[in-house]
Amino acid sequence: IIYNDVLFYKPEINNFGAFKDEKTTEKAMEEYSKQTDKFFLVSENSTPSYNSEKIQLVKKIDGCQLVLEKFIDYKISEEIIELTEQHIDEVYDLIWLVMPGFYQKRGFEMGKFFGIFKDNKLVAISGQRMQTDDFIEISSVVTHPDYTRRGYAKQLIYKTALEILKENKLPILHTNKGNSAIPLYEKLGFKLSRDMNWWLYSKKA
Repeated sequence: IIYNDVLFYKPEINNFGAFKDEKTTEKAMEEYSKQTDKFFLVSENSTPSYNSEKIQLVKKIDGCQLVLEKFIDYKISEEIIELTEQHIDEVYDLIWLVMPGFYQKRGFEMGKFFGIFKDNKLVAISGQRMQTDDFIEISSVVTHPDYTRRGYAKQLIYKTALEILKENKLPILHTNKGNSAIPLYEKLGFKLSRDMNWWLYSKKA
């Protein structure tokens, strides 16, 4: 969805947007808020402008971006399967259990998703989200709380990165600054490339 140079995903797929000029975001946010109650704007350095009478800043997330610098070979010991539309509800439920508020069901359409099943249920996933001509983002890396510390996330990130490289693109990751998972990403060959900001807004009643 395009408002001048401010671009948003359709809210039923993803509630993220980005912009080139912060002076253009005020009107765009007012229009987009007619379609969804909460949404993010992503930036590297700029601070979006908004009408505080209509839009409320919920929080600012200080994040960072990592890009695969050197692919490090890693052995996969678990059975990892590519997920299909029949798994959409399970993917949605697992993400909302671990990271509520960041995923819509149709986000499954943005790229490939991979999963590990244990005890006849989906316990860990990794997927693809934002894509450009040169990069594909690894996202939705979540593990059920009862199945952590078993190396599932590392294997899923490796598998997802491998699939991206097959498309002659580079994997990228986004996470919070200081996230304890960053050393894991670095062990897989990722390197911090820049700071990123996520601005979460909601429309006022």
